[in-house]
Amino acid sequence: MKLEVTELGPVQRAVKIEVPADDVTKRFDEAYADLNRQVRIPGFRPGRAPRSLLEQRYAKSVEEDVLRSIIPDYYQRAMKEAGFTPVSVDIPPLERIKIKKGLPLVFTTTVEIKPTFELREYKGITLKQDKRSITDEELDKAMQVIRQQHAQIEILMADRGMAEDDYAQLHVEMLEGSTPVSGAAPENHLVRVGDKTPVLGVALDEALLGKKKGDVVDVPQDYPAEYADARLAGKTVTIRAQVQEVKTRVLPELDDEFAKDLGDYKTLDELREKVKAQLEQGLQRDVEETYKDACMKRLVDLHHFDVPESLVQRELEAMIRGAQEQQRRMTWAEAPGQAPLDTRKLREEFLPKAKERVKLGLVLDAIAEKEGITVIEADVEQECRMMARGLKIDPAEVMKILASGGRETVDDFKSRILADKALQFVYQKAIIQM
Repeated sequence: MKLEVTELGPVQRAVKIEVPADDVTKRFDEAYADLNRQVRIPGFRPGRAPRSLLEQRYAKSVEEDVLRSIIPDYYQRAMKEAGFTPVSVDIPPLERIKIKKGLPLVFTTTVEIKPTFELREYKGITLKQDKRSITDEELDKAMQVIRQQHAQIEILMADRGMAEDDYAQLHVEMLEGSTPVSGAAPENHLVRVGDKTPVLGVALDEALLGKKKGDVVDVPQDYPAEYADARLAGKTVTIRAQVQEVKTRVLPELDDEFAKDLGDYKTLDELREKVKAQLEQGLQRDVEETYKDACMKRLVDLHHFDVPESLVQRELEAMIRGAQEQQRRMTWAEAPGQAPLDTRKLREEFLPKAKERVKLGLVLDAIAEKEGITVIEADVEQECRMMARGLKIDPAEVMKILASGGRETVDDFKSRILADKALQFVYQKAIIQM
């Protein structure tokens, strides 16, 4: 094999590969011998058909079979000989590669390779101490949240209109003029006045203030012509809500009896200590993530090298898909009239971050290799358990979903775990200034 490498850029190479004529001839001979054993041609016993007849009938398909066999083989040999770790390969379509028995086969591939760079000092990164702690004010707020969570919602007995923090039980319908919008069935909603919770895409809070049981409020809503729901696109509809009931929250007293009702606590002070401990655990996790973010930024700033465009584009596409999926999860009531995301603008917005992520990933890979950090099956199982807790499904189901994505999905999953382990190593070696 003859190999010729041309540098097209810091991480891009053109690789010209020449397959010897004798190997080309050998591959053709093997292909026709195999074909002869398989085909049945009238007048000839199996395996006895003349080569010339096979060439006349099957030359094109044999050429394609030989190309499919020989190109991956010699491509792998070329990458090994050149010492490349390719991240993407552009091989011309088979129909553009000419092959003929008795002549060498020459083809050229464009290869993007992992950049070679010197690891800068990643042990002992200096971090500014995060001095945050749980204050009495934060603890008091947390106790009030618990109090709010255990409030009782009761029917408002006082003869007054609704105020903020009251609840309204509503019967809601959409009208075009005086006629219900086709296909939009009436709905019942319980809303807290002041939360600005969208009801059929509209916040009714201001209209509900001062209203009583039995009152009706009408709120107009315009929908743009490009709105996704064809029933509403370009129309002005009325959201009509009838107040069926007005309710208010009754908060429990923060005392020892309240603490006893929540669990194995004898006094309110015991409950406060438990809540404080939980807040401190959450703060510790947040502080650690802040330190890791600082480590990641430092690693990116320390290393200067070009990143493969194909990896950047793959990361960019993943970020765009994530943003689009997040929008899809939002109901039209949560995002009224929201137009589809502009992919071009997303690319411009996400591109710098995508480059940073790719660079960081390559640096963490290099650290993992140098420090002998690997991913074992126990790491995969632990990550699956964590994902399962978040998704509230069985870990086996996560493993099944992962496996269904194929080899590439599993490899990406393991790569993410490896990067996390490498980052944890860097964080543990960091120096936090006192």
